[in-house]
Amino acid sequence: MAFKTSPPARSIDPERAVARAASYRSAIDSFIVMDVMSRAAAREASGQRVIHMEVGQPASPAPELAREAAKRAVDANALGYTLALGTRPLRERIAQYYRDSYGVSVSPGRVVVTTGSSAGFVLAFLALFDVGARVGLPEPGYPCYRHILSALGQVPVAIETGEATRWMPTVASIAALSEAPGGLDGILIASPANPTGTMLEPERLRAISRLCEDRGIWFISDEIYHGLTYTGTPQTALAHSDEAIVINSFSKYFSMTGWRVGWMIVPERLVRPIERLAQNFYIAPPAISQVAALAACDAHEELQANVAVYARNRALLLEGLPRIGLDKIVPADGAFYLYCDVGHLTGDSLAFANEMLEETGVAATPGIDFDPRRGHRYIRFSYAGSTDDMAEALERLGRWQRLATGTGLGT
Repeated sequence: MAFKTSPPARSIDPERAVARAASYRSAIDSFIVMDVMSRAAAREASGQRVIHMEVGQPASPAPELAREAAKRAVDANALGYTLALGTRPLRERIAQYYRDSYGVSVSPGRVVVTTGSSAGFVLAFLALFDVGARVGLPEPGYPCYRHILSALGQVPVAIETGEATRWMPTVASIAALSEAPGGLDGILIASPANPTGTMLEPERLRAISRLCEDRGIWFISDEIYHGLTYTGTPQTALAHSDEAIVINSFSKYFSMTGWRVGWMIVPERLVRPIERLAQNFYIAPPAISQVAALAACDAHEELQANVAVYARNRALLLEGLPRIGLDKIVPADGAFYLYCDVGHLTGDSLAFANEMLEETGVAATPGIDFDPRRGHRYIRFSYAGSTDDMAEALERLGRWQRLATGTGLGT
């Protein structure tokens, strides 16, 4: 039997090659904090010290119980695929967390373990919204919400916040957007919020939940910073509605950012649709991370010690930043961020952050990442690092000529 030979490989002249257009999804905006982190890493690679205040990365390691459990799992070679919804023991433990922490009864069957909260957002957006759906997002807010929605062909709708609303959406603002042309198919609110650290009061959370139920608007509650609060006590949206979709993660309070494990709580009727999506997009969350996360749930004493460090860091910066001219700070109830108005120094927060990194070795995130309209005059500082690093950052910034003279970029 004769076989046809393959034709010779065609040589392509790069000068005449037709450029292929990438999909519109690839035009997604960058997550600027990761760009800052990359520049900081390049500086460190050249031997220069950087104080990392750009990223919400706890300086503390994963809890010892989590690390020990992971070691045992590796030794036992028990790290194959899990179910797409996650292991049963972890789902049961997360359900118990809601009973213990909030007094809310959640069936383990409603718990979906995810590959970090980012996967939770993707799964929620895919399960709830079709192309063209309109989703309200507080501004300023976590940039990946709007980026992921845009990549999926959905429409982020800004919910303006400010000092008058304590940097959180109001029932009136959500109602107005729902009545405007196009309306709202859903909203997503984080409380405590990134970048501001502000938190919804219980009565406002209750009223927003009721409004969403009454008007058929999906309510996604990002509760990743629960456990990291310094004034007041956060409530879960599940205390007010079984229709809420809650997304959380082991990254922040549990200090497990690199383990990429989180969870969702969803209405019963959404479990199977989300399971099908998870099977195809992710197959299963990382097995070793689920083992570690289950153990981390019992590390309360160690985790609370971490929160005490963040509280000290917060107090140190709230006292020290005004002394060096950064005295316009959004009230921070929780998380580990301070959102500072630097409009008296710059009209270009990205250039300002780059100059700060180059001249002081302090990395921070420009507000333009969180607010395309007003973020040019804001900088976000993360205080998730060590207290010694926070003190050194204040010292370096205090010597920075840009702050000492009160002059800035783009002014």
